[in-house]
Amino acid sequence: MKKHLLVILDGYGIAEDPSVSAIEAADQPFLDKMFATGPTGRLEASGRAVGLPDGQMGNSEVGHMNLGAGRVVYQDITRIDLAIEDGSFYGNEVLRGAAREAQRRGVRLHLMGLLSDGGVHAHRHHVAALVELADRVGVPAGHVLLHAFTDGRDTDPESGAGHVAWIQEAMKDRDGKPRGHVASVVGRYWAMDRDNRWERTEKACDLLVEGRGEHVADAVAGIRAQYENGTTDEFLEPMLVEIADGGDGDEPSMTRVTDGDVVIFFNFRSDRARQLTRVLNERLNNLTYVTFARYDNTFPYEVAFPKVNLRDTIGEVISRAGLRQLRAAETEKYPHVTYFFSGGREDAFEQEDRILVASPKVATYDLQPEMSAPELARRVAAAVRENEYALVVINFANPDMVGHTGVFEAAVKAVEAVDRGAKEVITAAREAGYSVSVIADHGNCDRMKNPDGTPHTAHTTVPVPHAVLVDGFEGPVRDGKLGDVAPTILHILGIEQPAAMTGESLVSLRD
Repeated sequence: MKKHLLVILDGYGIAEDPSVSAIEAADQPFLDKMFATGPTGRLEASGRAVGLPDGQMGNSEVGHMNLGAGRVVYQDITRIDLAIEDGSFYGNEVLRGAAREAQRRGVRLHLMGLLSDGGVHAHRHHVAALVELADRVGVPAGHVLLHAFTDGRDTDPESGAGHVAWIQEAMKDRDGKPRGHVASVVGRYWAMDRDNRWERTEKACDLLVEGRGEHVADAVAGIRAQYENGTTDEFLEPMLVEIADGGDGDEPSMTRVTDGDVVIFFNFRSDRARQLTRVLNERLNNLTYVTFARYDNTFPYEVAFPKVNLRDTIGEVISRAGLRQLRAAETEKYPHVTYFFSGGREDAFEQEDRILVASPKVATYDLQPEMSAPELARRVAAAVRENEYALVVINFANPDMVGHTGVFEAAVKAVEAVDRGAKEVITAAREAGYSVSVIADHGNCDRMKNPDGTPHTAHTTVPVPHAVLVDGFEGPVRDGKLGDVAPTILHILGIEQPAAMTGESLVSLRD
């Protein structure tokens, strides 16, 4: 039986400027040799090549979806952008119904999510469109309240003040009158945890429900004051913005989310929206709660932009052939090698095994840049020695997660830890008769500094490497896109590519 190992180096791009790349600075003898001497190519991992708008950086969700699907998967951001462009957004039955409910009952319409132009979890243009929709439906300006989560991971660390200023202008009508208000601000570190650090989620929820946080008269000034104290967007402490009349003559505290209100959570990516959704609905009763995407299959809330079901992913093809497969990652990237790689499927396929290693419980990963790579590598190396899998998928989270901290020295150590882990797993796999692909899902720690010397914490739009190790194969590996990886693997395994996979194999093998 032919067997294949897919190693995903999360956030490991091909640097445009080696002087600001943690990858170039790292001592990584194994990966350096493999990429220098083995058959390698480049994969496009951003923009239209992965179903995103032109120039939009890729991310782990998008990357793994394209990798597993073997085709370009048009992402939610693209679908929403097109809906705004053609006007169908304003007729969306779920969104329009939520706004009408707020207007009919005279309750507040809370718009909640990441205020950013990063495009990974949300986009500020979508917020502006929601304000326009609410205005068209007739929701009073005082009842349209924005709870802004600042970014600093997929955007520069001190860009949040500018985004809030932008949305404040976008919320005005042609006469300069507000059509809504920024009601609260909090960093995504608190509002968008995905690793069961419930104390962070509760802190964000305390702001939304109880108004617990610093009271500020102006959101932008409040953010800038935190910058001066050394707190950047991701970590901004909760702030409640004092709207002079509380929106429409009520007390300022009425900007909080209360029983019976209407909430639209406008993040289109699911993984960092689940915990807050769960806690908020546990603490309040009778919310009309709408989400842009399906955050969890167990949630009963209406979804404005339901997922398009992806069939014939590589996991499904392997399972249908009666073969075994393994998915492995630490906590931070576990949803990506399972749910996203399987095209939005929560459940394991028949004969699919999974290895989950807990990510370290540290405030930020620069404090432990090796994360859980050593244990993950050890367990996967043992698994490939002891089992017969047709496909093994492992994700090393370090380059992405530590890259997001902006700490150059820590990112270098993260890459070095991955070099050691990749060597252990790939060596074991080759000894056990596996062919191997080594790729990344998007860039990140290939650029750790901005031109002005400040930390760069966001993803990049650079291509990513693609190495292929097959006995007797000396190349070439043609350049392509992430959606070509699954067809390439099926070609190597000798399994027919389904018609739904429109990607192409990037290697030519002799019989």
